[in-house]
Amino acid sequence: AAVAEYEHLSRDVFPDLRLGLLHGKMPANEKERTMRNFRDGKLDILVSTSVVEVGIDVPNATVMLVEAADRFGLSQLHQFRGRVGRGQKKSYCLLLSENPSPEGIERLRAIETIHDGFRLAEKDLELRGPGEFFGTRQSGLPDLRMARLSDTPLLELARAEAITLFHSDSDLSKPEHQPLAKEMARVWQSQGEWS
Repeated sequence: AAVAEYEHLSRDVFPDLRLGLLHGKMPANEKERTMRNFRDGKLDILVSTSVVEVGIDVPNATVMLVEAADRFGLSQLHQFRGRVGRGQKKSYCLLLSENPSPEGIERLRAIETIHDGFRLAEKDLELRGPGEFFGTRQSGLPDLRMARLSDTPLLELARAEAITLFHSDSDLSKPEHQPLAKEMARVWQSQGEWS
């Protein structure tokens, strides 16, 4: 898709500008050369996949346009937004979406108003959910409740208790730990590959 978009933009939309293409399947040396050319001002526009999400520092980049923005999580959108505005010039991050779902609209509104990465991560977890703990299912309600990032003291206490339990009864064989052992077996058994 990025290659086709690059060809369309180069030929039909910006024939007088210098465009570059960047995607994850390119050889590393070609990606580095493209980024160097963009950073050095030898390219006016860089058409890219989400590979630009992290590790790209181009202070002269002033406009980021993200297509189908409603399909990305808030953390990704925050990373994209962070690729521009690193220099002295005013910068813009434009998020496009053709037919966003109500949840997509809510994510886009959140990225518009929240600038703190931790708050965005918490909002993303609230909106999209954590997924399944064991990773065998990609959508739906999780079997385990996930904590909020603001629950750090409680999470630290729970972690300490879990470590203590592991050191005293790692196989949960003591009578007082049998209910926990049965629940863990039930959860793991329901995951198919864990049975």
